[in-house]
Amino acid sequence: MIEAIDSFFNYIATVGPNKLVRVFWFFVFFEFLRFFVFELIVLIIWKLNEKKRRKKYHDGRTRFFIERPLISVIVPGKNEGKHIYKLIISLKEQTYRNFELIVVDDGSDDDTETICKSLQKAGLIDFFVRNDVRGGKASAANLGYRFARGKIIVHLDADCSYDNDALEKIVIPFYVNENIGAVGGNVFVRNYKDNLCTTLQAIEYADTISAGRITTSYLGIYRVVSGAFGAFTKEALDRVGGWDIGPGLDGDITVKLRKLGYKIAFEPEAICQTSVPDNFRKLMKQRLRWDKSIIRFRLRKHRDVFYPNAKFSFSNFFSSLENIVYNLILNLKWWVYIGDLLINFINQLKFVFTFNIMLYTITNYLKFILFSLFRKRKNETVSYFLIYIPCMVFYFGLYLRLVRTIAYTQEFFFKQSYKDPWNPQKSSQHAKDLGL
Repeated sequence: MIEAIDSFFNYIATVGPNKLVRVFWFFVFFEFLRFFVFELIVLIIWKLNEKKRRKKYHDGRTRFFIERPLISVIVPGKNEGKHIYKLIISLKEQTYRNFELIVVDDGSDDDTETICKSLQKAGLIDFFVRNDVRGGKASAANLGYRFARGKIIVHLDADCSYDNDALEKIVIPFYVNENIGAVGGNVFVRNYKDNLCTTLQAIEYADTISAGRITTSYLGIYRVVSGAFGAFTKEALDRVGGWDIGPGLDGDITVKLRKLGYKIAFEPEAICQTSVPDNFRKLMKQRLRWDKSIIRFRLRKHRDVFYPNAKFSFSNFFSSLENIVYNLILNLKWWVYIGDLLINFINQLKFVFTFNIMLYTITNYLKFILFSLFRKRKNETVSYFLIYIPCMVFYFGLYLRLVRTIAYTQEFFFKQSYKDPWNPQKSSQHAKDLGL
């Protein structure tokens, strides 16, 4: 063991800086610069502008409470009866009370209808409507939106819970900037202590998703308003005609709004707690669905954002380009990197892989600790997660990368998203026929 450690460090000491960069070019030029250095710089600039941002936020909050608009909260879903009462309790504790609650049952085959009708009779649900035949989440969301009377539409998932000021926080940005068409809430992992799978997702949500969305929102290229907690102006939804059939409908409607000239914002203080998949098999199904949407929507449906026409927008161009480069192309580039190692450094693989693991682990520790300085709300103390950071090398670097590769292959060559049981087959076929 000691000899192995000595030989490893001897290898590192003898290769020199130029050779190190040659061997570890993927980490140096892509992962480290983009996902650590760049995001850290943007977060620092974002933090330095906090005083100015707070002044605008205070003025917007004042305008919001002077107007006190009606908010329509729509909750579409199938077999969500067991979650509805907990959601209602969460909403009853909101600091902002001028909202209506619309629940849409998308063809449930459990007791959701009975539960919701009882809650409506008790005055806890303002409006309940049911699809006798399941139409999919987009269909259910559009049905709820059709009956909404509010100036702002807030889309929630039934199995989530919300901070008592979440509604207020997610709507105020509309009064800070009148050009905003949608606002995404900050989603935390509620069941992060269940097992290793949920803990790793909690770290991912805190660093890659939450910090990443602060960065992209500040740069004006934020691209996915979460379906678990997202707010839209009624005017904006009217103009885009609501949600198109997914999966991937969250990112799709965000791009549709961006193409109409609306700004999209992320509000880190509008907190939603969600339960994530509690085993790696369920997680793989979820991420296959998410990752296929990059091919389906970025490369197919919304490829016109790259066309130099009268509606061309640099922010939309860079938003989609960044998404494609750092998810699709970088994922392919990683396989090129593995091939490079196997061809040119086959005799040093044990040293190369060991040092890669060390580089990524050190960076993950730095990223998690430093990025924590920019988060006002945390699920848990930073120390709780530190023991799990070494696992992120394998979670990000191998597991999620493999899942993305499978998803991209399935969608690019076989259009598998149209066969995903997450949507009814008739709805998916209709979407395919229309090119959605």
